[in-house]
Amino acid sequence: MAAATKSLASSPAYRWGGFALFGAVAVLLTALAFEHVGGLTPCPLCLMQRWAYYGAIPLLFLALVLNSTGQRGLAAAIFFVVAMAFLANAGLAVYHAGVEWKYWPGPDTCAGNALAPLSSGAGQGVLSGLGDVRVIRCDEPAWQLFGLSMAGWNAIVCLGLMAAALNAAMASADRNPT
Repeated sequence: MAAATKSLASSPAYRWGGFALFGAVAVLLTALAFEHVGGLTPCPLCLMQRWAYYGAIPLLFLALVLNSTGQRGLAAAIFFVVAMAFLANAGLAVYHAGVEWKYWPGPDTCAGNALAPLSSGAGQGVLSGLGDVRVIRCDEPAWQLFGLSMAGWNAIVCLGLMAAALNAAMASADRNPT
């Protein structure tokens, strides 16, 4: 049993898939920490970029389980689907970064997303809450590091996670694993 576990852990498919899984979890936890600990409220495009992670994390776990039970073909297919999801997410992140750099306009939903209760109590109406409204815009980066916003960094990370998932898919499909 120990030899089977050791060979599983040293298989390229398992290593690449595990790297993609732990990388996706780390990115999502980082985004949630920026939001809930750092106080950076995400815009609609930021929230859309999380969808790939929400789908990829359980799928990567499933693919790793399938790979370990010998269902390598199905695992390879799931790894490939995850790789394509990360590629699409990288495209969305590049689009979002372009909106932030004012290369092209963003969607209408990003012009101003009001995050406040519309009514503070009985009889006060909508106008009383306008002072508490915060506008979250997609065309203004909330944070930057080395000139790249979170969307720019997400594009780079998604390409890396796509490569890891694609390597896991190819290794799972390999009929002669090492």
